[in-house]
Amino acid sequence: MTHSPLVAPLPAHAPLAFIGLGVMGGSMAGHLLAAGHPLTVYTRSAARAVPLVAAGARLADSAAEAVRGAAATISIVGFPQDVRQVYLGPEGVVAAAEPGSLLIDMTTSSPSLAREIAAAAAARGIAALDAPVSGGDIGARNASLSIMVGGEAEAFARARPLLERMGRTLVYQGPAGAGQHCKLCNQIAIAGTMLGAMEALVYARGVGLEPLTVLESIGAGAAASWTLSNLYPRAVRGDLGPGFYAEHFLKDLRLALEEASSRGLRLPGLSLAERLYERLVAEGGGRLGTQALIQVLSSLPVTEAADEP
Repeated sequence: MTHSPLVAPLPAHAPLAFIGLGVMGGSMAGHLLAAGHPLTVYTRSAARAVPLVAAGARLADSAAEAVRGAAATISIVGFPQDVRQVYLGPEGVVAAAEPGSLLIDMTTSSPSLAREIAAAAAARGIAALDAPVSGGDIGARNASLSIMVGGEAEAFARARPLLERMGRTLVYQGPAGAGQHCKLCNQIAIAGTMLGAMEALVYARGVGLEPLTVLESIGAGAAASWTLSNLYPRAVRGDLGPGFYAEHFLKDLRLALEEASSRGLRLPGLSLAERLYERLVAEGGGRLGTQALIQVLSSLPVTEAADEP
């Protein structure tokens, strides 16, 4: 059976490149390395690569160097502008990648940018997928991420063995950009859930209940959610460290609002969450976890809180 360059199966233990070794990327790259893939990594902070290099990965000096010779390149960076620079810059991934290779961007980014990358890659005989993830640092460490994928179905089939090393729920959503749209749905749902979970904590404390005892009850009922089970206890303990940076979450909320506005959709709950996270970031909490919303909610004057729609 023959295959076009865009659908040729990846060879076993194919050489890979991984770009971005932040809160989630380091663990994700580690799973691929442990699976036996020769791995070249690139990160703007070389210190983050030390554990992977010690385990056998090679550290490249640039994204372009990392992808040369790689059968597939995986990336998870910060903001859409970072994705654009990494992929479409003159020394970017699309220009440097081998024809017939596979590009998988797992950053939460713009759907239109995902489509632009896919088109530029296809022009060079390269397949590109947008495959953002949900599950935070815990999901990355446990290889239990939910991965939502946009792009050609054949490219998704090629990528599946790699994605299975990093995630537990893999769902093909449709053509290029569909993975990013699905991830924005995820962030919209999280925004409302996070607001509810942290307001429940504010209320529990305000009326004199023991918050973790409250969780025993509400975490087993209709209010149950991943956020309530995992991030509410962190907030109770005062652990505001990032499973996902608040500033990145704010970026996602803004992307979702932009996409909604372009289609005439009004999402008032999301707009409220955006304003609250804007306040958190403005007060210096951008590098804290999303559960740090508790800081904003705990400090709102009663009159101000009542004025929110």
